[in-house]
Amino acid sequence: MVDPLPPEFLARLKAVTAKRAKTVIDHILKHGQITTAELRDVYGYSHPPRGPRDVKEQGIELDNTTMKGPDGRPMAVYKFADPSTARGSGHKGRRAFPTKFKKALIEAYGNKCAICAAEFATPQLQIDHRVPYQVGGDSPGALETADYMLVCRQCNRIKSWSCEHCKNWREMRDPKICLGCYWASPEKFKHVAMQNIRRLDITWVGRETANFDSMVRLASSAGMSAAEFAKAIIKEAIPKAMPKRKNVREK
Repeated sequence: MVDPLPPEFLARLKAVTAKRAKTVIDHILKHGQITTAELRDVYGYSHPPRGPRDVKEQGIELDNTTMKGPDGRPMAVYKFADPSTARGSGHKGRRAFPTKFKKALIEAYGNKCAICAAEFATPQLQIDHRVPYQVGGDSPGALETADYMLVCRQCNRIKSWSCEHCKNWREMRDPKICLGCYWASPEKFKHVAMQNIRRLDITWVGRETANFDSMVRLASSAGMSAAEFAKAIIKEAIPKAMPKRKNVREK
């Protein structure tokens, strides 16, 4: 039995209409909690943490713990945080983006994903906070294109997973740390989720796929994976591309 919730908090829950967030809220209201196993097996979500994240983006904080699932593997368990002490209790929820703002982002960055640089049709690109909403919330005032980027669905899912497992997301909540991360500034970054990692995502689209297939065949013949082969090519090309230093003799 779920403990009675404050009327004003319950009203906020009932006001949520977004399908995925509402599914999570209704389940917790009925059962007191929801697990990643239930999100996957009962509701068919291929990326279960996305549902609770949608709830948090509505300004409703969730607490989560970890326990052993039915298959013996760890699973997350989500419950409503205490409305009076939740860190997100002051959030009013994620703002809706007008159509003209997406057009402004396309004018600024083109019809391509900021992560993998592949071009996509407008409906396939999603507006993403550079600094995750759960860390920085929405910037006050007018929407600024510099605070957002366009990402494809696949890269958005990968970013979500990486951010949700980052110490800054879970504990520190420092927007400056996020701004130095690959997932916020893929064009210029110092770390990936606070790890000393350098990352480059490349997607081949349309006619470019022939080049990728050729690379895979060459890599296979060399007994290497495609990633290993690409790194080897880059390692060999860098010294050739670097400007030659002139020898200066001391007088």
